[in-house]
Amino acid sequence: MPELPEVETVKKALEKVLIHHKIVATNTYIDKMRYSVDSLHDVKLNSEIIAFRRRGRYIIVELDSNQCYIIHLGMSGSMRVVVDNEPRKKHEHVLISLDNGMSWRFDCPRRFGFMVLEQLHERGNEPLILAKLGIEPFDEKFTGGYLYKKIHKRKVKIKTLLMDNSIVVGVGNIYVNEVLFQCQISPYRTADSISKKECELLVKNIKEILARAIEAGGTTIADFKGVDGEEGKFVQELLVYGKHGENCPVCRNEIIKEVIGSRSAFYCKKCQK
Repeated sequence: MPELPEVETVKKALEKVLIHHKIVATNTYIDKMRYSVDSLHDVKLNSEIIAFRRRGRYIIVELDSNQCYIIHLGMSGSMRVVVDNEPRKKHEHVLISLDNGMSWRFDCPRRFGFMVLEQLHERGNEPLILAKLGIEPFDEKFTGGYLYKKIHKRKVKIKTLLMDNSIVVGVGNIYVNEVLFQCQISPYRTADSISKKECELLVKNIKEILARAIEAGGTTIADFKGVDGEEGKFVQELLVYGKHGENCPVCRNEIIKEVIGSRSAFYCKKCQK
């Protein structure tokens, strides 16, 4: 599933080619993905695309009509912008025609993603369906003190809690494995055992690793590709994720793979305590 760096990569790519263009037509070729696509036909024609934002793993595309598209790529969703008369691919379920003769398309083979239209109360507002999301990892308020306050009484495993979007958004499974390895913290430790100093270290590495992944265009896992068709390069920097059976880059012990909360955990038993 595309995680925060992959979604940020897609957002930036879309912004470059779609900003300030107008919506002239909407065509859908399926009734629903995760949710119905009916709302997409409520867009006001000739609305101008004026802003792009990312919230967690969601992309918000704001229009001058105070409407906005909310997009989640699901497990394997992707987007591309091509000339309007290019033949539609089999799983391109949404085609939005623009005033420059281009077509903005959403390909979603497994239908776990979604694209809906919502009315905003005012420009720049947060869509109501995203109101319960937690803090962004790059927000200046996301500090070690904030994290400690949120987790220090919880007996949930730290790996699971760092992926809780009500605490901090966008720290998905790939990156939480990498963060815990860099911090030398076992994914099995409960949150109430994590010290204030360790919370500072966790926040530092979350920010640094996500920033590096964004710079590299994300991580290519399964079939993620950016809008331009390029694969993310951060996969080349992964230290433990997907490395089951390989040697730990620090101590040379074997990296093991186990399951915590239905998600894969890759870690070194010797380095991570």
